[in-house]
Amino acid sequence: MIIYSCHGAAKQVTGSCHLITCNDRRVLIDCGMFQGSEEVERANAEPFGFDPAGIDVLLLTHAHLDHCGRIPLLVRRGFRGRILTTAATRELARVVMLDAAGLQEEDARRAQRNNRRGEAVAPPLYTLDDALHALDFFGADVGYDKTVPVVDGVSARFLDAGHILGSASILLELDDGKQHRRMLFSGDLGNPGRPLLRDPTPAPPADYVVMESTYGDRPHRSVPDSVDEMYQAIRDTVNRRGNVVIPTFALERTQEILYYLHRGIAGGAIPPHVRVFLDSPMAISATEIFRRHPECFDDGFLDELQHGDPFAMPGLHFTRETAESMAINNVDGGAIILAGSGMCNGGRVRHHLKHNLWRERCSVVFVGYAAEGTLARRIIDGAASVRVFNEEIPVRAQVWTINGFSAHADQPSLLAWLGDAPRRKVFLVHGEYGRGMQAMQETLAARGVGCQLPGLHEPIKID
Repeated sequence: MIIYSCHGAAKQVTGSCHLITCNDRRVLIDCGMFQGSEEVERANAEPFGFDPAGIDVLLLTHAHLDHCGRIPLLVRRGFRGRILTTAATRELARVVMLDAAGLQEEDARRAQRNNRRGEAVAPPLYTLDDALHALDFFGADVGYDKTVPVVDGVSARFLDAGHILGSASILLELDDGKQHRRMLFSGDLGNPGRPLLRDPTPAPPADYVVMESTYGDRPHRSVPDSVDEMYQAIRDTVNRRGNVVIPTFALERTQEILYYLHRGIAGGAIPPHVRVFLDSPMAISATEIFRRHPECFDDGFLDELQHGDPFAMPGLHFTRETAESMAINNVDGGAIILAGSGMCNGGRVRHHLKHNLWRERCSVVFVGYAAEGTLARRIIDGAASVRVFNEEIPVRAQVWTINGFSAHADQPSLLAWLGDAPRRKVFLVHGEYGRGMQAMQETLAARGVGCQLPGLHEPIKID
């Protein structure tokens, strides 16, 4: 018997986690963190919906926090199996998990310092020691397009998903002795035509497909138009003698924005005297990892690498240390500040919002997805003020939302990736229930494709 169950990103965007049971062996695909409102994030500490000690192998699609962020907790609660993924994902996951652990420890210490009533303070979800211990379970790196044995009756093939460095869709061959089924997990799919990474590998034939639906309800704006709008936002803000704050995801989005800033300054679309601060230790480390994995790059980007550093530019400052980050607050104008996290729920970007969001001559430029309940989403949705570090900050800066930079495929690209091959069923996950997920379900149904939206922890027999 083959059973599939979804233990995260079920009728919501974050927390991706999927379980396949075949021949009484258990294979987990991803183990991500829930992100959003405080209520959503409380789910991170809840039981997984399965016994971590009973998982034989974890297959990791990519290193974003909502796909790998609970792996240290999985190990802490008893997982002792292998973790298989690509070389680039393994390196990035190390950075992401250690950074997440450090932030959780820091938040716990801050809560303890601010504890005036003597109430019990929640401990961090996991510690730096937990994250380091989790790294011991990563096995040999998996290359693209190579079939690897997983457990008895299960093999896997990793396909380039074009989402971030090392990202993969995973095709499982499942054989329980009575039937053979092919089940494809999309992971997060990249937006085709972007400059750094290859386009996603189209979905191969498979009986069942578990597909993300983040932007299942709409197309993206074109990349050239999005780049032009970002340049316009920067020029307008610099002319007002303000700062530009760009909340960025450390993996791939930051590198892509650096690439376009490099081109903008070199081509005259951005004033040459502007200062650029990459204020994210994780993004700095990720940029270094990028340079070590040319096997993931688009051919055109590989050619550019032969002629110089496409991320470098005059006035670029990498700020790893806290003191360097704090010094940016003294910059009155003419700066572009890239800092994480992209959804503004953690990281150094909150400090820069605190110092710039209330200033009319400044701008905040959002270039990625913001889940419901996040600080980024509240700003995007037009809040007059937002709470940052227990202080109410008025939103007076100009707010720009540019969705053409998204690392997620839009609706036309999702449909093109899926193709017209017959499927027994498509399971839609990783999307907003009332938006992308239901819109994609209706679109697929109109095409005669059987579709299901799994419930959290719901066991589904694969026949």
